[in-house]
Amino acid sequence: MKLFGLIGFPLSHSFSKKYFTEKFEKEGIANCRYELFPIRQASEFGELLSTHATLCGINVTIPHKVEILPFLNEIDEAAVAIGAVNCIKIERKEGNSSIKGYNTDAYGFAESLKPLLDERHQKALIFGDGGAAKAVKYTLAQLQIPYLTVVRNPAPNAILYSQVDEKLLNEHQLLINTTPLGMSPNYDSFPPIPYQFLGPQHLAYDLVYNPEETEFLKKVKAQGGKIKNGMEMLYLQAERSWYIWNT
Repeated sequence: MKLFGLIGFPLSHSFSKKYFTEKFEKEGIANCRYELFPIRQASEFGELLSTHATLCGINVTIPHKVEILPFLNEIDEAAVAIGAVNCIKIERKEGNSSIKGYNTDAYGFAESLKPLLDERHQKALIFGDGGAAKAVKYTLAQLQIPYLTVVRNPAPNAILYSQVDEKLLNEHQLLINTTPLGMSPNYDSFPPIPYQFLGPQHLAYDLVYNPEETEFLKKVKAQGGKIKNGMEMLYLQAERSWYIWNT
């Protein structure tokens, strides 16, 4: 029985377990199961490997995407550039383990964003500068789309929400929310920008997928803008993980 799973803390609900369990059933994939491993510290990863000898692949979520790095013996080039890992491939041969980290968030984001882009989306605003923003920044750099990071409190290489005005929004027509604003159960929260200056030329992408349409997306949509939530990104990164684990 091949074992796969998710590490993070807390793991109150998991898209990953539901997704892979249903995938195994629908596609008739035998001898595989997916479990949740709520570990408080990334340092517990070694014990997890020792305890579960059939563990072949792990997804990584908050708060371990960066903290897990020292416990890997190889890291994919893209994951190094991003500075975060959300997928680990485990291969055991004659007592030795190969533990390699990848970042499938960037793949999922890129593949779900690219079909929506047109010539108007030459510059982007990224709301938030936490772990989720890392893959977004990497992807935009790969797509050669310059960006500004927007944050609540003064930080290096970032601007404040109070600095976002009509001129800036006219120049940056791709808007990406990487914060948890609007996520269940805080449905009423949203990035504090002057939405009245948005129009049909704007594309808003929200990494949040629950609810399907956040207050951020609703406000952009009301101004005629194009919107996209993070659900497809989630499916794409999950499938990318499966591909990595099986190649």
